[in-house]
Amino acid sequence: MTTPDEVRWLTADQLRAWVGLLSVAELLPAALDSQLRRDAGLTHFDYQVLAMLSEAPGRSLRMTTLAQRTSATLPRLSHVVERLEGRGFVVRTPDPDDARATRAYLAEPGWDTLVAAAPGHVVNARALVIDALTDEQVSQLESITGALLARLDPEDRLARRG
Repeated sequence: MTTPDEVRWLTADQLRAWVGLLSVAELLPAALDSQLRRDAGLTHFDYQVLAMLSEAPGRSLRMTTLAQRTSATLPRLSHVVERLEGRGFVVRTPDPDDARATRAYLAEPGWDTLVAAAPGHVVNARALVIDALTDEQVSQLESITGALLARLDPEDRLARRG
């Protein structure tokens, strides 16, 4: 265990940056969720599930892969996919390559809902983040998030670093 004398405490500048990052991490998901609920009847997590499926070959992923890409536990993902399935947005079937696994497929109504929701989501992302930054800051943000993701997700399970 590290003792207080062994800790490299944050400088005032580092502490402000850290608190700012925590504040953004807390406030941004709620702001994204609020807009998507109001405009599309989706949570931000619902949107992420549909988006991950839309980007996958055949608009389909194994549930385990979808859980990794959305950073969700399988029980949480199963609950959300069950809800989306009830709305006709997603279909689950046994994986044809491994009957023990389940695949989630983006159904046409889910695709249509995602396509309809995307413009408002992008407008909101721009308003909340992108338009608040200069082009140079956007480039810096990409570099910063890349460095953080290299530590937080070294195996690129979220498939965010291409």
